[in-house]
Amino acid sequence: MAAIEIRNAVKIYQDQQRKRDLLALDTVNLTVEKNDFLCLLGPSGCGKSTLLNMIAGFESVSSGEILVDGKPVTGPGADRGMVFQQPTLMPWLTVWENIAFHLKLRGVHKAARREEAQLYIDMVGLTGFENHYPNELSGGMASRVGIARALLLNPAVILMDEPFAALDAQTRMDMQEELVAIWQKHQGTVVFVTHSVEEALVLGTKIAVMSCRPGRLGELIPLDLPYPRDITEAAFNDRKRHILARFKAEADKARKSAAA
Repeated sequence: MAAIEIRNAVKIYQDQQRKRDLLALDTVNLTVEKNDFLCLLGPSGCGKSTLLNMIAGFESVSSGEILVDGKPVTGPGADRGMVFQQPTLMPWLTVWENIAFHLKLRGVHKAARREEAQLYIDMVGLTGFENHYPNELSGGMASRVGIARALLLNPAVILMDEPFAALDAQTRMDMQEELVAIWQKHQGTVVFVTHSVEEALVLGTKIAVMSCRPGRLGELIPLDLPYPRDITEAAFNDRKRHILARFKAEADKARKSAAA
């Protein structure tokens, strides 16, 4: 059974001010297999984050359906963990307390919470920073806390909405490498939103290339490149040129449509 099935998913927003409907996603069909690392790639405004939020259950489909592990998505659930663009850490809690916060809500004893959190602190490379507060962390370290918090939920699917977008180039590359190592160790299914072609090629086992709005699935590209990926390799850059050419064709099409 597939981890995620998206069947004829349509999302329409109502523009109350202009008294019209806005078609954000148009008949998206996509299957994500278990243990896939799928990157949703496309230009700004193409509906990548909207699709991710629909998988998460934060937004509903206007028509069609989305299934996770064979069950229709009707709202958020423990089978899906979310990592946002900003880690949204609670500033009054330490690293380990932020990571284990949902265990506290479930009434788990402090010692057990601390022990469970340590497993994921070690996994994401934050050993030694357990008792630091968010204002004492770098951007990359805060991102690690967000990833560890999602992993501790032990979800079947982890959804990531451009979690490295605000990081500097070197930290971003380091975090990409860390994330691949964590995913290989964790053996879960990841759906990762990005508008960076290079990031998608560094991370993904597959890339779903989205069209300009209304968002449609333009192409699903499987990647058989070994990890860690070498961005100077010919095979890597062949795929990069292919995707960039597709983006340019989409942009030209959108401009012509707007002019007409």
